[in-house]
Amino acid sequence: MVLDVRNMNDWQRKSPLEWKTLVNKMVKVAAVEKHEYEGWVLTVDPVSASIVLATFLENEKVSISVVLGHAVQEVKILREGDDEMKQRLSCIFAPEESKAYSPEEHEKRKNDLKTWLETNHIPVTEQGESGRTLCVAGVLTIDPPYSPEECSSSNEIILSRVQGLIQGYLEKQQ
Repeated sequence: MVLDVRNMNDWQRKSPLEWKTLVNKMVKVAAVEKHEYEGWVLTVDPVSASIVLATFLENEKVSISVVLGHAVQEVKILREGDDEMKQRLSCIFAPEESKAYSPEEHEKRKNDLKTWLETNHIPVTEQGESGRTLCVAGVLTIDPPYSPEECSSSNEIILSRVQGLIQGYLEKQQ
């Protein structure tokens, strides 16, 4: 499949849902001045339409390239990622301590924390296609391995309080 966007604005006018279809696929991106980039799509920035590509080198090293959205002229899908590749791609930016846990351990940590939050009357839901991210009150997210450092929110007061709660919860677990 080729997405021909010779008019540079065509690429930038695509919706995030259209860009999302490229995630976990090997693509070749033709950019301005005859530059070509090839790699696995990690994400497409919804604001700038920039494409983040990963290329696996020898020794398990990874090269990350960003093709700026305004420079994209054509995107050609070369192949789909299998489950193993999707797993490799999802771990690229995972913190080192997160990699020490098996998928089963992540699931247990998530479920235990979710149960504890619910027991303390804190509204929490699961987000994302695999349900890996916990969302607290719709304003804060917690990613694996579900520690205070993995909390993210634009509301600093809520962020600080939930991080403190999780820290206390984890200390009681040990």
